[in-house]
Amino acid sequence: MRESDAPRRPIRIGNASGFYGDRLSAFRDMVDGSPVDVITGDYLAELTMLILWKARKKDPATGYAKTFLTQARQSLADCAAKGIKIVVNAGGLNPAGLADEVRKLIADQGLDLSVAHLEGDDIRPRLESLLADGHEFRHLDKGTTLAEAGVNPVSANAYLGGWGIAAALNNGADVVICPRVTDAALVVGTSAWWHGWGRTDFDALAGAVAAGHIIECGPQATGGNYSQIREVHDRRYPGSPIAEIAHDGSFVITKDPGTGGLVSVGTVTAQLLYEIDGPLYLNPDVAAHFETIEITQEGPDRVRVAGTTGSPPPPDLKVAMNYIGGFRNTMTLVLTGLDVEEKAAWAIDELFEILGGKEKFDDVDVQLLRYDIPDPPTAAQSTAHLRVTVKDADRAKVDRAFSNSVTEIAVAGYAGFHTTTPPSSASEFGVYWPSLIPANEIEHVVLHANGTKELIDHCPRTQRPPLTPAPSTPHTDVADMVSTTRLPLGSVVAARSGDKGGKANVGVWTDTPERWSWLRRHLTVEKFIDLVPEAASLPVHRYELPNLRALNFVIVGFLGDGVASSTRTDAQAKSLGEYLRARHTDIPTTLLPETN
Repeated sequence: MRESDAPRRPIRIGNASGFYGDRLSAFRDMVDGSPVDVITGDYLAELTMLILWKARKKDPATGYAKTFLTQARQSLADCAAKGIKIVVNAGGLNPAGLADEVRKLIADQGLDLSVAHLEGDDIRPRLESLLADGHEFRHLDKGTTLAEAGVNPVSANAYLGGWGIAAALNNGADVVICPRVTDAALVVGTSAWWHGWGRTDFDALAGAVAAGHIIECGPQATGGNYSQIREVHDRRYPGSPIAEIAHDGSFVITKDPGTGGLVSVGTVTAQLLYEIDGPLYLNPDVAAHFETIEITQEGPDRVRVAGTTGSPPPPDLKVAMNYIGGFRNTMTLVLTGLDVEEKAAWAIDELFEILGGKEKFDDVDVQLLRYDIPDPPTAAQSTAHLRVTVKDADRAKVDRAFSNSVTEIAVAGYAGFHTTTPPSSASEFGVYWPSLIPANEIEHVVLHANGTKELIDHCPRTQRPPLTPAPSTPHTDVADMVSTTRLPLGSVVAARSGDKGGKANVGVWTDTPERWSWLRRHLTVEKFIDLVPEAASLPVHRYELPNLRALNFVIVGFLGDGVASSTRTDAQAKSLGEYLRARHTDIPTTLLPETN
């Protein structure tokens, strides 16, 4: 960290994209809003890498997030005039290609801006030699090696850290195009550049990781996807989040005045818990200890986050791979009124008799989704859905041969037969494969605007975290409260859920010490499974974050092999937290909100 210079003022970083397909105008709104030093954009998810691979397969010149070019075209001139730096991971599988396109935009508009880009994440061209050298690429959740699975990934990208971004900015870049860096790296790199942090300033770096994690999903930190709906009084589209990061790594989360949404301790807590495992949040530059974080409301739409401690990062980098799992097709049959289960059984027997048996396919998934209620007041409330998905390496088996067979039982099966769609065609699906690679196998490279290359060293200090962080056990430090009322858990608990490959996480938290003492005792793994029966056959890990009055549950395998191949109606588990909040449990009467 800088010793000779006085600490600089906090850097103001606004994030204008939470995913590929996010609100296009958010970037322009950020440029036009209150002053920021850097605008970041997160365009990459695990699924996005597969989407970009398919795009590049059709057109080798692509493979990046095209929407960023539209945003750049609209905003580069004003960014130049205001001195705003741009750092995005929109480069995807082709950061050099996107950097060239941005340079063309700059030249067309007669601007004086320089563009740098990062490389080194893409290990797909080296995969065979890495396997030959003994790297097994074991699946992080299943333990299976890539060779044992017998699959051939179409994409394989190591998650890079933030120091390449810092180097590009130190060399004068105005725009930095990144490939598969970690989501938080966009903020880590820009903050390290601004404050002059060193590689072992772990506490400051950990704070930047927390800030990056909070703002990476855009308005999810400013009132979007927030379970405490009645706290959000301004329900216009939420303003994009801004992090004001100080030299010590503490920061304030805010948004532009006059924009919709809300920045509160709750909205920030929700995003901190989003898509994490245990409290130890690993990144290539630092291991951030989220259990040390303290959050306070500083003012209207201003939340201060401090106290984050950091330790050396692990010696390995995470690798996100995708391979083509085959083809799939889904048809949904509607069942109405009485005898729903018997109608469903008849339909399945009849359908697979026509198709030649379930064993004809690589995989069959059947879900009976009950939306019907007794004595339904409307026709819609009398219906249930029978969702049938088939998968196979042979497209012909699951193409129209499958969906046309569904229509064959239209007048030959149960009463009231109809489907939600006409016969559908098969589509290719991908499978996510998370793994690790030693960091020293990856060359993290910056291509500066002047054409020179700079190799970024990995952290000189690393430590290997526990392979399986110990889940927490419930505390019993308060007396049982005997007077209870059976109500939805959400009466006193907030939640946020999401996906991490095949795992789903549900973070739950509450707002008072008394409710927290009850929550940590009450919501054990056993109680969680009681409330979420679909998790009963799967490993469930529970972690405590006392400073946040929060628990995090991780359900391994809940989403199968990830969003691209999952057959769940909610393939990213976005609604799982709201389902948990809707489940009834015995809540101490003294903890319930007062009613007028």
